[in-house]
Amino acid sequence: MKNLVKRFAKDESGATAIEYGLIAAGIAVAIISAVNLVGTNLISKFTQVSDQLAKP
Repeated sequence: MKNLVKRFAKDESGATAIEYGLIAAGIAVAIISAVNLVGTNLISKFTQVSDQLAKP
């Protein structure tokens, strides 16, 4: 039993998986923020173009 506890304490594979998960989550947040910002800017540009085309 003592040996099992020592092995469990030294095992870092779970910590590595958690670190990779946190990195992936951070990258996902950055991508979502960038896409959201670009989408907002595109909507604004298309609205400007539409307004210019609607003028007589």
